[in-house]
Amino acid sequence: MLGRGFVTSPKYVEYVASKRLAQSPQGLSASAADAVTLPFSLFDWQSHLVRWALRRGTAALFADTGLGKTAMQVAWADAVARITGEQVLILAPLAVAAQTVREAARIGVTARVIRDMTGTGADDTARVVVCNYDRLDHIDPAQFVGVVLDESSILKNMIGKTRIRLIESFRQHRWKLACTATPSPNDFDELGNHAEFVGAMQMTDMLARFFINDLSDTGTWRLKRHAEPAFWAWCASWAVAIRTPADLRRVDGTPYDGARYVLPPLSVRHEIVGVDHMARQLDSGELFAGQSLSATGLHRELRLTAKDRADAVARLVATEPNEPWVIWVNTTYEAEAVRAVIPDVVEVRGDHTPEEKERRLLAFSDGTIRVLLTKPSIAGFGMNWQHCAHMVFAGLSYSYEMLYQALRRSYRFGQTRPVTAYLVAAESEGSVRDALIQKEHQHTEMQRRMVNAMQCEQGTTDAAVTVAEGGVGAIGTGDRWTLHNDDCVAVWRALPSESIGFSVYSPPFANLYTYSDDPRDMGNVLDDDDFFRHFGYLLPELHRTTMTGRLMAVHVSQLPSFKWKHGVSGLRDFRGDVIRAAEAAGWTYHSEVTIWKDPVTEMQRTKAHGLLYKTIQNNATFSRVGMPDYLVVFRKWGPAEQTPVTHTPADFSLDLWQKVASPVWFDIDQTRTLNVRQARDSKDEKHLCPLQLDVIERAIQLWSNPGDLVASPFTGIGSEGVCALKMGRRFIGAELKPSYWAHACRNLKEATSQSDLFGVTAA
Repeated sequence: MLGRGFVTSPKYVEYVASKRLAQSPQGLSASAADAVTLPFSLFDWQSHLVRWALRRGTAALFADTGLGKTAMQVAWADAVARITGEQVLILAPLAVAAQTVREAARIGVTARVIRDMTGTGADDTARVVVCNYDRLDHIDPAQFVGVVLDESSILKNMIGKTRIRLIESFRQHRWKLACTATPSPNDFDELGNHAEFVGAMQMTDMLARFFINDLSDTGTWRLKRHAEPAFWAWCASWAVAIRTPADLRRVDGTPYDGARYVLPPLSVRHEIVGVDHMARQLDSGELFAGQSLSATGLHRELRLTAKDRADAVARLVATEPNEPWVIWVNTTYEAEAVRAVIPDVVEVRGDHTPEEKERRLLAFSDGTIRVLLTKPSIAGFGMNWQHCAHMVFAGLSYSYEMLYQALRRSYRFGQTRPVTAYLVAAESEGSVRDALIQKEHQHTEMQRRMVNAMQCEQGTTDAAVTVAEGGVGAIGTGDRWTLHNDDCVAVWRALPSESIGFSVYSPPFANLYTYSDDPRDMGNVLDDDDFFRHFGYLLPELHRTTMTGRLMAVHVSQLPSFKWKHGVSGLRDFRGDVIRAAEAAGWTYHSEVTIWKDPVTEMQRTKAHGLLYKTIQNNATFSRVGMPDYLVVFRKWGPAEQTPVTHTPADFSLDLWQKVASPVWFDIDQTRTLNVRQARDSKDEKHLCPLQLDVIERAIQLWSNPGDLVASPFTGIGSEGVCALKMGRRFIGAELKPSYWAHACRNLKEATSQSDLFGVTAA
């Protein structure tokens, strides 16, 4: 059935290659980066990472604590400043700015701390300037050629306005580096913020491309299973993650030496404080306190146990009276309880001035203060406290990131003694401990995936993977049918002209649902524009291969707009866009029919706010009517039409025609579809909805002759083919996803069998 030699269009190959997501480097060439002079005190693997970041231009460095992020980011900033002749800004957490300047001096870089724009500019001898995040309002980003975000995980922890300002203020900068040890240990928000900061992708696009909001499962965004390889490969195009220098590979493929970065033992000890369960029963009605704690319930429980936990903290600190201690608390009432039992403790509070916070934190760093009391949100990022080997957490929270960062203030490279950390918690906080353990496992797994993706990236070039010239996948054949497991554009370009009698199909609705990470998949797109660019390669081939005078029927619907993605809630004119795209490819907009759908069923399935009865009671301006489907029909006009489609009263009665001629088909059975359950190969595919058999049969009966070749470039599980074969036509189709293709082949085979079993269900 392939009537001519197949040669893939170079433009199409380039387009498909461009869909394989990877951030393009915008920094130095490889040779220029290698020629940059870096501080001699950097380790070889640190120089490797700095040169990688210089090649990228905008990048993220996820290096575990103690691996020298400060030295690397200072060296990068200094290199950019020397290359451009302009200043580079480093933004750092409170009290870390002074540490950064000292580290810069150690490696031979001149840097200074600023609190505003005073003294900066061409006359400043310091090429690198450091400022605390809390002074961002006093800084003019346009005066700096580049920026470094030190402890960039602060992107997630900051209030939305400041986070947005960081991203927007430096959106146009060519030189950006984000550095942190813990990218998103328990969710993906932080990775999205980093991607948006370095210019790799908008957060909303990342969610739409790689994630699913599975409300029936967790109520949160979850990485699609089929998208995992593509997601981590994309991350590796703009970020590097290392737990040890051994995670990196030299040019010859050998790992760097990580032996000296093996840390001394870390002992995490749980101190459980008992509670009065009988008293709790009267308050909560639970047999045992704290069986399931929400954030509000946790704070209520923490208040009840604050004094008992503070007493436990005091006993632990007293066991090592000559050692430095850090006492971590999450709330003000916990801090008050600790101060009441440890009078000589020095606290760093949120209401202290920035200068006072910095003075006290540095005093603990140099040993002037022995016992420090503070919150992870204040001092959990950036501080180097290797002199301290004892810490105690006076209570738990659901934030694993805060726990991890606080632990790593002491447990980091340069620590020479075993570190002991006590987690003091009431026995009613068991659910919190369980959640932290689960998040620790997630963090470890995420680090592993990022490192693996980075190592794979190191073994390849930056060139995108292209589609093989002339490549075709598996082909299933049977009595009157052929089904290609391949890219529909490639398949249609190999079909002979004027060979198809009628096409009927339901295309991917842009990126509403994405079931594949294959760049040839038209549903694997960033937005509507990307979809129509891809669809635009298929429509001319459909036109060329269709017999002159014949039709193409496209099943579509309007698409919802979401506030989280599009900025507003409403509808997008997908139907109209399909019409305009087809007309641009040579088709004539011939006719269309509206397919009625039950709004009650839609409301029950989608829980759409606009269809709820309570919406018209609260504010009817948010209410809307149900969304129908459409069958939009296009005609291929030509100077000499070939075989017409004809009917007789025997095969198409007047009564049937009067029903079919209605602009609205009210009698389509929405439940009469092929069985999809066995075709699904992932729990992400809950929205696999094949076209109703009533629609397909009616279209084939009206617009094709027996024996015609009916086609579908998006065959799915074979609905159009099954109907065509059962109605005495031939069928050709394409389906890219192997699991759907295999199931469709079975359905097509059964459709032509004597047993008449083709999987029709009323589910």
